[in-house]
Amino acid sequence: MELGSDALSLNVMSAADRVIPWPELRRIVVLRALYLGDMLCALPALRALRAAAPGAHIALATMPWARDFVERYTAYVDEFLAFPGFPGLAEQPAEAPEVIAFFRSVQRRQFDLAIQLHGSGTQSNVAIALFGANRTAGFFLPGGYCPDPISFLPYPAHGSEICRNLQLLAHLGATPRGEHLEIPIQLQDQERLQTLLACSPARHEPYVCLHAGAKWASRRWPVEKFAAVGQGLAAQGYHLVLTGSAAETLLVERLSELLSAPHTNICGRTDLGALAAVVRGARLLVTNDTGLSHVAAATGTPSVIIALGSDLDRWRPLDAARHRLVADRCECRPSAAPHCPFGLPCADRITPAAVLACARDLLAAYGGPRLDRSAVAPVGFDQRGACLCAG
Repeated sequence: MELGSDALSLNVMSAADRVIPWPELRRIVVLRALYLGDMLCALPALRALRAAAPGAHIALATMPWARDFVERYTAYVDEFLAFPGFPGLAEQPAEAPEVIAFFRSVQRRQFDLAIQLHGSGTQSNVAIALFGANRTAGFFLPGGYCPDPISFLPYPAHGSEICRNLQLLAHLGATPRGEHLEIPIQLQDQERLQTLLACSPARHEPYVCLHAGAKWASRRWPVEKFAAVGQGLAAQGYHLVLTGSAAETLLVERLSELLSAPHTNICGRTDLGALAAVVRGARLLVTNDTGLSHVAAATGTPSVIIALGSDLDRWRPLDAARHRLVADRCECRPSAAPHCPFGLPCADRITPAAVLACARDLLAAYGGPRLDRSAVAPVGFDQRGACLCAG
């Protein structure tokens, strides 16, 4: 997708006026120690960075979970650096010995450029300064700490996360190379998926993924409503595949209990590659506003995203036709509260009928032909409809 008229301004400087002398750089480090959706939304910026400095060694300092993520994007990133956290950054606890050892190690490497792609810079600008690079760049909040007024940009108050990051790279003189997301799916990922679905109807029949989890409780639409949507989609002939992380096992088990329709529960059994493969193979994803919505954007899978207190303009996928947002008024949006103090009234106002209507529209537009169920070998299910071999 090309940059639209409503995107943030991405005026790229001429070679003579570039803030950063890209051809001279040999070692670059980027700080973005966040979760899956955040990392996917940074891919267009990393793509622009690689195009600007094709000969440079690019390291990505990020959370330990993201090693597999980084190893999938060798076209853009050369090295994974396990970021140990930093005081004031909420994503992971920071232990002083590990933090000190990390910064000593990074400083010894004398990077030519360190880019802060970790939000507004309120806390992360101190961290990026401690990398000890020859130059630093990133965002800052007016009145806050700004390591370099030339290479740092005021943090945008509006716009998508993808375009915000691209705006910074464009400010530095790196030409955007598209806003699209991508996720490489390797042969072993597809083999892992085939193993997971070995005796599930999803191996032969069209299926829909239901993702009822989210990191924060304030982002979770009630599981009972997910079940109602699942029943409606099953009535149209789609098998249901339930996804989630290991931490969401109890939640997804509850969804399984509520479903009488045939379904396959693969919660906690997928790594990033297998998860991407299962989403790519689905006719539709129904999900909360969480990282999996960006996986669907990267694989081109149509999705219905139930958004509660999140910042809609910042996190919605850019292709609004293929990825439908279902939201109601939320007086506290955007909310950064992990638990809603008001009892999630915005979730109460979103009905299964509204979500199901969006799902049916997308399936009609993008779902493709369904298989003839009579040609599929029988599969065993328990009394709840769960695939007997999926446990």
